[in-house]
Amino acid sequence: MIYLKRKIDDFLVSWKENLDRKPLIVKGPRQVGKTESINRFGNQSYSSVIYINFVEEPKYKMITGDSYKAADIIKNISRIDPSKKFIEGETLIFFDELQEFPEIATALKFFKIDGRFDVICSGSMLGINYRKIESNSVGYKTDYEMFSMDFEEFLWAKGYDDTFVEDMLEHMKTLTPFSELEMAICMEMFLDYCILGGMPAVVREYIEKGNFEGSIEVQQQLLADYKEDIRKYAEGMDQTRILNVYNHIPVQLAKDNKKFQISKVASGARFRDYRGCIEWLDDAGMVNVCYCLNFPELPLKGNYDETKYKIYFADSGLLVAMLDEEAQEDLRANKNLGVYKGALYENVVGEALVKAGYRLYYYRREDSTLEQDFFVRTADCLIPIEVKAKNGTAKSLRTLIRSEKYPDIHCGIKFISGNIGYSDDVYTFPYFCVFLLKRYLRSQSV
Repeated sequence: MIYLKRKIDDFLVSWKENLDRKPLIVKGPRQVGKTESINRFGNQSYSSVIYINFVEEPKYKMITGDSYKAADIIKNISRIDPSKKFIEGETLIFFDELQEFPEIATALKFFKIDGRFDVICSGSMLGINYRKIESNSVGYKTDYEMFSMDFEEFLWAKGYDDTFVEDMLEHMKTLTPFSELEMAICMEMFLDYCILGGMPAVVREYIEKGNFEGSIEVQQQLLADYKEDIRKYAEGMDQTRILNVYNHIPVQLAKDNKKFQISKVASGARFRDYRGCIEWLDDAGMVNVCYCLNFPELPLKGNYDETKYKIYFADSGLLVAMLDEEAQEDLRANKNLGVYKGALYENVVGEALVKAGYRLYYYRREDSTLEQDFFVRTADCLIPIEVKAKNGTAKSLRTLIRSEKYPDIHCGIKFISGNIGYSDDVYTFPYFCVFLLKRYLRSQSV
């Protein structure tokens, strides 16, 4: 089975090189490749890897029975399986499916104090149990959040190296349009990525077969697994509500006004009854919530209305898998996005921003047509971002830049299906450049 290179690979190497490293917790939604990447790193970097999966082997939940001290836990692991070898300074203990046994996080402090063995914990649905884990291990752990593959990782899977990505970034920095050939190649790969999403199992299937055959089945199995997680980890009444919200996302994204309306989810549904459901999906890493700013100004934190939001899928491939069969067929066979065109591109841009470390915000003024898809910030300015299905005039973007009401905004960025351009303080880039936005802004005094 081919290994897909991931960004966590370099992170794990630098984590091990840090002499004062703390136990590591890798969190992220299910099936994004956490276990595979950590196991590969462990086998390459340690003489011994002690792998414990709390779902597959629940008997290991008894290892803290005596105490949370490292020596006692190691003794109990050895009692259960004497073949596990603990070699000081050369052993990685990997606790997987942490959400099944969050109590093990209490032991991280003792493993750090003990210092003989490295520890990595991993699990999905950690957003839900993370508060418990957090209180149990504060100050004695490092966190890493893993997502499904971004477009850069997809390019690596296709065989492109860092020079290809550096060249794309250079085009952005110098505002040099891509050649016709570059545009055609990048746009085709980006469309494939939009349809597939970044789940490793789906991408691997596509790379091995060279086409979309079988990808929809893998995506639909992932969707079924996600819904199973909701039934397993959500409590009581909330299960139905959470599933209702999840199932309604594609329909609501297809509308011109993409603001999520709880009233459309079920008759008589109210925000206060569903508030926890949206947080649950967000905490689980299954969706990205984009909040409406009270006013487009800095700082962004606390400057939003939590009752107004848009909900995007954390992986665009799962959005595609939830479309009706006709739309899917058209999409795979003809690359025709139909009524979902705006929704899919907006979802992919939102997903790329989150994977780059941004939180999502939009703005819609109630008393006018002024609406802006996303915002990002630099040290001292706010940058509105527009996602256009066609390269039309971005009226709201120009209003925000020109009006004296918005002193934090000096320029805007527009993502389109066309080429690089610049006019009237608006920088235009193709969709496939969005994963480079943070690097681009760092390099500019925008």
